[in-house]
Order: sequence, then C-alpha cells, then structure tokens
Amino acid sequence: MKTLTRLAVVALLMGGVAATAPAYAADTASCHFLPIATSGAGLQRSQTVGVLYSESTLDNLQYLERYHDVALNGAKDALDARIRTAFVNSSDPELAIDWLTHSLEQQFLSVTFYASLDELLQAHPDVVVMLDTHNQLLTQRNSQVEARFAARFYDANLQYIGKAEGAIEKHMPSVWVHNKAAPEIAAQIERQRDLQLSALRQFDDSLKALVSAG
Repeated sequence: MKTLTRLAVVALLMGGVAATAPAYAADTASCHFLPIATSGAGLQRSQTVGVLYSESTLDNLQYLERYHDVALNGAKDALDARIRTAFVNSSDPELAIDWLTHSLEQQFLSVTFYASLDELLQAHPDVVVMLDTHNQLLTQRNSQVEARFAARFYDANLQYIGKAEGAIEKHMPSVWVHNKAAPEIAAQIERQRDLQLSALRQFDDSLKALVSAG
C-alpha cells in the first residue's frame, strides 16, 4: 500500500477525533474561580500548592487520549512505522501534564493534585492553581497546530494572584499530499511535539518570572 493511501486511512480515522476537538476556553469561567478579586499575596518557594484541572483541561485530555489511541491502534499494519511513531509521540496525553507538574514542583515546596475544590480546600494549601491546557493537532481537515498552557494562581481565599502561561500556534504544511516520502512525513508530524515543547518552555520562563516577582 502506498504511503499516501496509508495516510488516507489514518486521515479517515482521525476525522472523528477532529470533530470532537475541544475549543480553547481562554479566560472563560471554566478556567477561573468566580467572582475574581485580586489578592495582595505573592508567590514564594516555601508555599504548598493545590492543583485543579479546568474543564478545558479535562476535555483536552480526552481529546488527546482519543487521538493517541487512533495513532497507536488505527490502520494496523497499514502505516509506515516512522509515521505511526511520529503521530504517537506528538499526541502523548501525559507530555504536558508531566512537564507542568515538574515545573511547579521546581518552584514550590509541594504540589498536590485534587479531584475537586472541596477536597482541595479541606487540605488547606497555601496556594490554589487552576491548570488549563489546550491542544489542536494535525488532521486531514486541520493544519493549524496549537499548544496553550496556563496556570492561574489564587491565595487560600481564592483571590487571584497571577498567571503563568505558554502558547504557540503554527500553520503546518499538509502531510496528505503526493510525492512525500515517509521520513519527510514523519518529521513533519513530529513537529507537533516540538511546538508543544516550545510552549512548555515558555510556560517555564513565565512561571519563574511570576515566582521571582513575589
């Protein structure tokens, strides 16, 4: 089977994933505690941090898991291994979460994730974080790759302190075209992961600046 034909099979499978890709929530209520007031507190390395996922993050993780599952299991034995590996690597649902967790752990005394706000408040962390993530990956109908990561910080009374963020988006040339060899297609798909890593490095810099400002 020709490479383009194999890609067409994957494109068909990815179509269902694209139809349910989450929209970026930006500064909507799903990413904030409301009402929002500004806290006079600052961030310190000695603080304990409790983390919650925004609704956008939960939707995004489901989207990545579906995309990743298609990359792993779709079109069995019908796709060049290098192309499949590139799809798998660039849709890893744990990539951003692991990175963001490590980034927070580097800046604070402890970082704990909670399933609900009630559970978090019972633990009384010094700082509350609402973690928001968004990805948009390549499909036959989408060539705009996006990676956006944000952590919104609140004091113990849920008053807003500040935000660390990293974001990047880029229009990618279509991989669903004739006369492209498998290594070229794989390298192009792998750039999705590179863009995510660039946004995560931006997040690191933003977080360090926020903590340094106190």
